[in-house]
Amino acid sequence: MSSFDIAQICLNGHVINDTYVKYPETNQKYCDKCGEKTIISCQNCHTDIRGYQYFENVISMSMVEPPSFCHECGKPYPWTEEKMAAAMELADLLDELTEQEKDDLKKSLDELVKDGPRTVVAATKFKRILSKTGPEIATGFKDILVDVVSETVKKSIWG
Repeated sequence: MSSFDIAQICLNGHVINDTYVKYPETNQKYCDKCGEKTIISCQNCHTDIRGYQYFENVISMSMVEPPSFCHECGKPYPWTEEKMAAAMELADLLDELTEQEKDDLKKSLDELVKDGPRTVVAATKFKRILSKTGPEIATGFKDILVDVVSETVKKSIWG
Protein backbone atom coordinates (compact mmCIF):
# COMPACT_ATOMS: atom_id res chain seq x y z
CA MET A 1 0.00 0.00 0.00
CA SER A 2 1.19 3.54 -0.69
CA SER A 3 0.20 7.09 0.09
CA PHE A 4 1.31 10.51 -1.04
CA ASP A 5 2.38 13.56 0.88
CA ILE A 6 1.66 16.96 -0.66
CA ALA A 7 4.23 18.76 -2.80
CA GLN A 8 4.90 22.47 -2.56
CA ILE A 9 6.12 23.87 -5.86
CA CYS A 10 6.66 27.44 -7.02
CA LEU A 11 4.82 28.84 -10.04
CA ASN A 12 8.02 28.41 -12.09
CA GLY A 13 8.22 24.69 -11.24
CA HIS A 14 10.91 24.57 -8.56
CA VAL A 15 10.11 21.83 -6.06
CA ILE A 16 10.27 23.44 -2.61
CA ASN A 17 9.10 20.55 -0.45
CA ASP A 18 7.67 17.18 -1.49
CA THR A 19 6.84 16.39 2.15
CA TYR A 20 4.65 19.40 2.94
CA VAL A 21 2.66 17.61 5.65
CA LYS A 22 5.40 15.51 7.26
CA TYR A 23 8.07 18.24 7.31
CA PRO A 24 6.26 21.60 7.44
CA GLU A 25 9.38 23.34 8.75
CA THR A 26 10.78 23.37 5.20
CA ASN A 27 7.69 24.98 3.65
CA GLN A 28 8.10 28.41 2.07
CA LYS A 29 5.59 31.03 0.89
CA TYR A 30 7.96 32.06 -1.89
CA CYS A 31 10.64 30.28 -3.87
CA ASP A 32 14.20 30.93 -2.74
CA LYS A 33 15.44 30.36 -6.33
CA CYS A 34 13.19 32.73 -8.28
CA GLY A 35 10.96 34.56 -5.80
CA GLU A 36 7.67 33.22 -7.18
CA LYS A 37 4.73 32.27 -4.95
CA THR A 38 4.45 28.59 -4.02
CA ILE A 39 1.39 26.37 -4.37
CA ILE A 40 0.31 22.99 -3.00
CA SER A 41 -2.77 22.36 -5.14
CA CYS A 42 -3.97 22.53 -8.71
CA GLN A 43 -5.09 26.04 -9.57
CA ASN A 44 -7.98 24.59 -11.60
CA CYS A 45 -9.56 21.85 -9.44
CA HIS A 46 -7.77 22.51 -6.13
CA THR A 47 -6.60 18.90 -5.75
CA ASP A 48 -3.37 18.54 -3.75
CA ILE A 49 -0.21 18.16 -5.83
CA ARG A 50 1.18 14.70 -5.20
CA GLY A 51 4.50 14.75 -3.42
CA TYR A 52 6.62 12.12 -1.77
CA GLN A 53 5.15 8.64 -2.17
CA TYR A 54 5.31 6.46 0.91
CA PHE A 55 5.30 2.68 0.53
CA GLU A 56 4.74 0.36 3.45
CA ASN A 57 8.06 -1.27 4.52
CA VAL A 58 9.92 0.23 1.55
CA ILE A 59 12.36 3.12 1.32
CA SER A 60 10.99 5.64 -1.17
CA MET A 61 12.59 8.43 -3.15
CA SER A 62 11.90 12.15 -3.15
CA MET A 63 10.24 13.94 -6.05
CA VAL A 64 12.91 14.99 -8.53
CA GLU A 65 10.80 16.78 -11.13
CA PRO A 66 7.43 18.44 -10.72
CA PRO A 67 4.49 16.90 -12.57
CA SER A 68 3.42 18.70 -15.75
CA PHE A 69 -0.31 18.02 -15.44
CA CYS A 70 -2.78 17.59 -12.59
CA HIS A 71 -3.54 13.92 -11.92
CA GLU A 72 -7.17 14.78 -11.12
CA CYS A 73 -8.36 17.20 -13.84
CA GLY A 74 -5.61 16.82 -16.45
CA LYS A 75 -4.95 20.55 -16.74
CA PRO A 76 -1.37 21.77 -17.01
CA TYR A 77 0.21 23.22 -13.90
CA PRO A 78 1.28 26.90 -14.05
CA TRP A 79 4.95 26.04 -14.74
CA THR A 80 3.92 23.89 -17.71
CA GLU A 81 1.70 26.67 -19.06
CA GLU A 82 4.49 29.24 -18.66
CA LYS A 83 7.05 27.06 -20.40
CA MET A 84 4.64 26.42 -23.26
CA ALA A 85 3.92 30.14 -23.55
CA ALA A 86 7.65 30.90 -23.61
CA ALA A 87 8.24 28.27 -26.31
CA MET A 88 5.35 29.67 -28.39
CA GLU A 89 6.78 33.17 -28.03
CA LEU A 90 10.20 31.93 -29.13
CA ALA A 91 8.61 30.26 -32.16
CA ASP A 92 7.01 33.58 -33.15
CA LEU A 93 10.43 35.26 -33.11
CA LEU A 94 11.91 32.96 -35.75
CA ASP A 95 12.16 35.14 -38.85
CA GLU A 96 13.76 32.32 -40.85
CA LEU A 97 10.53 30.32 -40.72
CA THR A 98 7.37 30.82 -42.74
CA GLU A 99 4.10 31.45 -40.90
CA GLN A 100 3.03 27.88 -41.72
CA GLU A 101 6.26 26.48 -40.24
CA LYS A 102 5.76 28.58 -37.10
CA ASP A 103 2.20 27.23 -36.78
CA ASP A 104 3.41 23.65 -37.29
CA LEU A 105 6.15 24.18 -34.72
CA LYS A 106 3.64 25.49 -32.16
CA LYS A 107 1.24 22.60 -32.79
CA SER A 108 4.06 20.11 -32.30
CA LEU A 109 4.93 21.70 -28.94
CA ASP A 110 1.54 20.70 -27.50
CA GLU A 111 2.10 17.07 -28.49
CA LEU A 112 5.68 17.02 -27.19
CA VAL A 113 4.50 17.97 -23.72
CA LYS A 114 1.60 15.49 -23.66
CA ASP A 115 3.76 12.45 -24.47
CA GLY A 116 0.99 10.57 -26.27
CA PRO A 117 0.64 8.55 -29.48
CA ARG A 118 1.41 11.57 -31.70
CA THR A 119 4.58 12.53 -29.83
CA VAL A 120 6.90 10.73 -32.25
CA VAL A 121 5.35 12.60 -35.18
CA ALA A 122 5.58 15.87 -33.26
CA ALA A 123 9.24 15.27 -32.37
CA THR A 124 10.04 14.57 -36.02
CA LYS A 125 8.29 17.77 -37.16
CA PHE A 126 9.94 19.75 -34.38
CA LYS A 127 13.43 18.53 -35.34
CA ARG A 128 12.81 19.10 -39.05
CA ILE A 129 11.62 22.66 -38.53
CA LEU A 130 14.38 23.49 -36.04
CA SER A 131 17.00 22.32 -38.53
CA LYS A 132 16.19 25.51 -40.46
CA THR A 133 17.30 27.64 -37.52
CA GLY A 134 20.61 28.15 -35.77
CA PRO A 135 21.94 26.12 -32.83
CA GLU A 136 21.17 28.93 -30.37
CA ILE A 137 17.45 28.56 -31.16
CA ALA A 138 17.56 24.80 -30.53
CA THR A 139 19.34 25.48 -27.23
CA GLY A 140 16.67 28.03 -26.31
CA PHE A 141 13.88 25.51 -26.89
CA LYS A 142 15.80 22.88 -24.95
CA ASP A 143 16.29 25.20 -21.98
CA ILE A 144 12.57 26.01 -21.94
CA LEU A 145 11.18 22.52 -22.53
CA VAL A 146 13.64 20.17 -20.83
CA ASP A 147 11.60 19.99 -17.61
CA VAL A 148 8.19 19.40 -19.21
CA VAL A 149 8.91 16.77 -21.88
CA SER A 150 9.53 13.06 -21.32
CA GLU A 151 12.94 11.37 -21.39
CA THR A 152 11.96 9.76 -24.68
CA VAL A 153 11.30 13.16 -26.27
CA LYS A 154 14.56 14.56 -24.87
CA LYS A 155 16.55 11.70 -26.38
CA SER A 156 14.70 11.89 -29.68
CA ILE A 157 15.25 15.62 -30.15
CA TRP A 158 18.49 16.41 -28.33
CA GLY A 159 20.22 13.04 -28.16
